[in-house]
Amino acid sequence: MTPDLIQEDIVKLVISLIGGSIIGAEREYNNKNAGFRTVILVTVGATLFTILSGLLTGGKDFHVAGNVVVGIGFLGAGAIFKEGTTVKGITTAATIWVSAAIGMAIGIGEYEIAFASIFIVMLVLLGFIWLQGFIDQFNREKVYKITVPCLKLTLDEINQFLKDSGLKGNCVYRHKIDENITLTLIVKGPEKKHHTLISILQTNEHVLEFEV
Repeated sequence: MTPDLIQEDIVKLVISLIGGSIIGAEREYNNKNAGFRTVILVTVGATLFTILSGLLTGGKDFHVAGNVVVGIGFLGAGAIFKEGTTVKGITTAATIWVSAAIGMAIGIGEYEIAFASIFIVMLVLLGFIWLQGFIDQFNREKVYKITVPCLKLTLDEINQFLKDSGLKGNCVYRHKIDENITLTLIVKGPEKKHHTLISILQTNEHVLEFEV
């Protein structure tokens, strides 16, 4: 390798560090499990693999870099976890995946594509929050855990609460302890109607406790 090529590769790694820092800072600020350092390492690592792939094959075959796509899938899968009936971490996993793609773009010298992609990623992560909130106003999915006495309140009556609130839902789990039963329901509908359901549950004398 000539000194010029070495210098160019170092520049690529530095640019990758900057790009990863921009995306990683947003993830860290929002306390995601794959934060600042993780995203930087993913971006820099993808750039390095792409550089090495080009060196090993003389720039004719980027097969090694192609395997980054497969390998990054395992790392992204580690960011996804299930909490109750809710799956979390998918956005973080997608961020890891696209960060690797940006790193690969930098590795082959496509700086314009890389920084355009960074702009789009930040627009989605920051600028589209209001749009997601707007959509949730019309259709929000929530998990309710409602504990009632077995003989005082039936599932049909709870389903009637949903209808009275203008919501749709399904019972996905039942857990009975002594004379009480806890029902887990996935409920969908506008945010305002969720408030209506919560008011109904708060005022019903047979609802021992509930969690949303």
